[in-house]
Amino acid sequence: MSNQNLASKPHQRYFALDILRGMTIALMILVNTPGSWSYIYAPFKHAAWHGFTPTDLVFPAFLFVIGNAMSFSLRKYETASAQLFLKKVFKRSVLIFLIGLFLSAFPFVYREAGELAFKDLSQMRIMGVLQRIALCYLFASLIIHYFKLKKSLIIAVLILLGYWAMLYFFGNHPAPYSLENNAALKFDRLLLPQENLWKGFGMAFDPEGFLSTLPAIVNVIFGYTAGVFIQKSGNTLKTVWKLAAASVVFLIIALIWDIWFPINKGIWTSSFVLYSTGWTLLLLSVLILIIEVWKMKGWTYFFEAFGKNPLFIFVMSGLIVMLMNIIYIEGRAMKPWLFEKFYLSWLSNYNASLAFAISYMVLMWLLGYWLDKKRIYIKV
Repeated sequence: MSNQNLASKPHQRYFALDILRGMTIALMILVNTPGSWSYIYAPFKHAAWHGFTPTDLVFPAFLFVIGNAMSFSLRKYETASAQLFLKKVFKRSVLIFLIGLFLSAFPFVYREAGELAFKDLSQMRIMGVLQRIALCYLFASLIIHYFKLKKSLIIAVLILLGYWAMLYFFGNHPAPYSLENNAALKFDRLLLPQENLWKGFGMAFDPEGFLSTLPAIVNVIFGYTAGVFIQKSGNTLKTVWKLAAASVVFLIIALIWDIWFPINKGIWTSSFVLYSTGWTLLLLSVLILIIEVWKMKGWTYFFEAFGKNPLFIFVMSGLIVMLMNIIYIEGRAMKPWLFEKFYLSWLSNYNASLAFAISYMVLMWLLGYWLDKKRIYIKV
């Protein structure tokens, strides 16, 4: 069945894809808001550099889900004018990018010796999660719309191989994939001052930088491909087995490639793209089996509420926690005050930190639940 035939079918959403989107948002919030960054259980940490943890799956899985959604949304532009398509895609991409910049600047003040002071916005971080989402959505949309599925997959393979070549030949040897010597860092420093890069690795390096966004586009293309495949094959046991088989193939190739090009989220290596896609495909196959084949849907609403307003809830989760860090109670920032008074006072360090993260995720779920009950859906 061609994409054109798909376009003629009635608009249909696949529930498992919606639940996967909600799960990624819920987990993004969970891993982003521990009670204390000093007390995090290992599965809720990113890999220190090379390697992979469950937390490393969250962001690429969300990009994969964006591709899934595009397999529905891009249909209506197959017969539309180029002007209409480009206006829609560029407008959405710019808006998401600007929201990301707003999050970098917010709340425009910080605490210094307990007093409020204005941030120096000339030193704010330029890239970030939403900025990467915007660029991946933009370029994946252009590639898929103009080159169609088969050629898009060829381009995806060329991107992964080309990125490997760039990091190998332009990185500093003998360790071209290390934090200090990788080509992604070099490229970002050519475009941006060090002050505008993330400092979370103890130096100026941005894990959502410009060059490492290139292979992340492939996560979106793979998500689009999976979405088209599911629409063609239907929610059947055969589909589940095919997705699971594909996941195993992706995982095996990634683990073999890891020998020469390590699985690494920080520089978003090509092996990381394949490895994260493999696990996402496996998770999706399990969801289709449980939700669509076995019809076990009673547990799904928690994640469905997140999936109805995904970007809005994610943005609000960031805004609220940042406000909690500048609002003071009894001479202390609200977030650590709440953590110590209501969690650390009766739980161990790690359990208290996890309980805070779960509570915050539930708070964001309540926001999603309220929006859904009011039938308010905020689209970007």
